[in-house]
Amino acid sequence: MSKGLGTTAGSTSRRRILRLAGGGLTMAVVGAGLTGCEDESATGGEGSVPPPRSASPGDGKGSGGGEDGKAPAPLWTKTTSAQTYGDNDELVAVDGVVIASGDPLAALAGASGEERWSLVEGATPGAPLLLGAGTLYLASGKYDGSVIGFVPGTGKESWRSHLGKEYRQPRPIAVDAEQVYVVAEILEADGSSHTNVIAALNSTTGKVAWKEQRDLGTEQNGIHAAVQGRHLVYTDYKKNLTVRDTATGKQVWTHKTTKTSYGPFAVHQDLVIVPQGSRLQAFALADGSEKWSVEAEEFSLFREPSVVDGVLYIADSGRMLWALEPATGKKVWQSTALRDASVQVPRQIVRVGGTLYGATDLDPEGGVHAFDAKTGALRWTFNDGTGDYHAWLVATDGKHVFALHGKKLHALPA
Repeated sequence: MSKGLGTTAGSTSRRRILRLAGGGLTMAVVGAGLTGCEDESATGGEGSVPPPRSASPGDGKGSGGGEDGKAPAPLWTKTTSAQTYGDNDELVAVDGVVIASGDPLAALAGASGEERWSLVEGATPGAPLLLGAGTLYLASGKYDGSVIGFVPGTGKESWRSHLGKEYRQPRPIAVDAEQVYVVAEILEADGSSHTNVIAALNSTTGKVAWKEQRDLGTEQNGIHAAVQGRHLVYTDYKKNLTVRDTATGKQVWTHKTTKTSYGPFAVHQDLVIVPQGSRLQAFALADGSEKWSVEAEEFSLFREPSVVDGVLYIADSGRMLWALEPATGKKVWQSTALRDASVQVPRQIVRVGGTLYGATDLDPEGGVHAFDAKTGALRWTFNDGTGDYHAWLVATDGKHVFALHGKKLHALPA
């Protein structure tokens, strides 16, 4: 099997709850919005370091980025129906469209921001957007136990599966070229649930390839997962790091981690790379043996790692940005640019050409940072000045950098 994509499954994570609480809001506040229908004046704004250029939205041309240390004006800005909670897989760019998790689920043209399609009850709020073999996989927004595949460019349904009536709301957690991996609650006769199952659905037929009950005490919520060859690897809130055989579902190994994992990890070749507080550890997928580890400065905690174009990028709470060789943990470079500028650290990173784009968890002194990929130097920061409490999310199609902040979606020139 080929390398697959992973995600977060389940209800709101601790990080999400803390963010909402910090904004003086409850989960009930996050409601449905309009779907990609409103053109906004693209503004830079307060909190930008340095401030973005004046905008020229809707003209299909950007003012460019990096000149005089200023962020580019958005090509376009739209108000969307996004309902996100800060996980990396809630915004995707594929097949000429950009999609943010929300209800209705809507796809906007990457070049213009025009709505291509919209599906009412297409996804549950905050649902991970899993892509595999040209298909977007989602748990049904109707909560009927279905897992559905859509063509990203058109929104047409192309695949559907159902785990069974004895399970409640299967949620996709990862996908590869052959299977969709889901977790679900196992229902008791009285309708309660105390255990959960992990299963693989054939991405051609929709039939169940295998299913395995997870250990008592585990939860179906808070799972981050990825597929690498014959290995399905995932973490959960119970400090479990587990690898299963994708062909059989049998557990290959499991470790108790020293820290609870609230965010995504990274996979590279035969390794899984997991942040554990001030320590970043790499384990062999085959047997769980530790292959390398890196220590942050005292009192600094590692954030979420990203492997992009063969380089591992990760920031820590001490405002240090690292570039490492993922196979060995050897340092490529280390940048103090975030610390020097007194700005927020990114937790999600994408790359276009010689520039890294990092989205921050918090808004003040944050947003989307642009870095020199060779040195980690901070080029500019884009912030829309709304002060929205939602985490920033970033995605790219290679031509544009899409920045989502709450319900505002901005297309920046790459």
